[in-house]
Amino acid sequence: MVVIGIDSHKDTLVGCLIDAAGRPLEHRSIANVSAGHRELVAWAQGASVGRVAVEGSGGYGRAAAVALVEAGIEVVDVPPQMTAAARRGGRTATKSDPTDALLIARIGARDTDLPPPRPHGDLEELRWLASYRRELVKSRTAHINRLHANLAQVRCGYHHTTTSLTSKKGLERVTRLLAGDTSAPARVARGRLRHIRELNRQIADLTEEISDQVAASATTLTDICGIGSLGAADILTEVGDPARFATKARFAMANGTAPLQASSGRAVRHRLNRGGNRQLNRAIHTAALTQIARPDSEGRRLYDSHRARGKTNREALRCLKRRISDRIWTHLQHDTTRSHATPA
Repeated sequence: MVVIGIDSHKDTLVGCLIDAAGRPLEHRSIANVSAGHRELVAWAQGASVGRVAVEGSGGYGRAAAVALVEAGIEVVDVPPQMTAAARRGGRTATKSDPTDALLIARIGARDTDLPPPRPHGDLEELRWLASYRRELVKSRTAHINRLHANLAQVRCGYHHTTTSLTSKKGLERVTRLLAGDTSAPARVARGRLRHIRELNRQIADLTEEISDQVAASATTLTDICGIGSLGAADILTEVGDPARFATKARFAMANGTAPLQASSGRAVRHRLNRGGNRQLNRAIHTAALTQIARPDSEGRRLYDSHRARGKTNREALRCLKRRISDRIWTHLQHDTTRSHATPA
């Protein structure tokens, strides 16, 4: 199979065309602009490539990857870690853009499990909203932490009556504590209060918009106990095309809920998988904690049964997370099948 490898940068797309034996046939440096994307599509079509492998299809190479997909060309994403590993395995430690493009092309020709770029359309818009909301929540947390530090100096002992600065009531209590104080620390604290209130408003608006888009997608993920609109949005946007996970085991390995073999000789054991997509793992972890907190949930019963058999809290939690991962995979496959079904 003839393959093009693309090493994407802000200004340029460095490409390498290889033949079926992995030998480089042509190198090109293409401008990372609309005209350059059209040139790349024409190059791929003229060479009758079977696949284009892009490193950075979610970053600098996103627009080029979308243009290739829209032209009907198969595109796969090559993680930078795979390119770096291939470079380390080479005869020299030489690094250049043409060399990286060659390695990317060879990886794209060799590996059949590489994912396609993220889908373009409603799901991509949802990803932007979810990502921006996480960014705002992180910023709010930083402002709250700094406000706590300010109040500890200008209003010693405030924490006995005000522990939360995320709620409207807590913010109003702090406002009253600072009333009438014209000192610089108090003015700074009031400025932080204004930032927190504005961030609360933006986060609430985004949450509502995300919830509406998740509802419009008709996903059944929210039927799973512990997965709300925000969790479903994270799962949908991180998974992309569910078809790339052919089995529950592959999905579990991708989200880090599948344990890793650590056996040797007669000792058969497993260890915690700290790899995989951590955003997916976090959504699953949140669902697991929610189910454990509900005594009547199926997850709590599974958790209790593992504890009764002698497993530790963490081991039982990991077992529950794997079960939730399998349930998510089933719902994703069902939703895909339903959306592709033709009406009677």
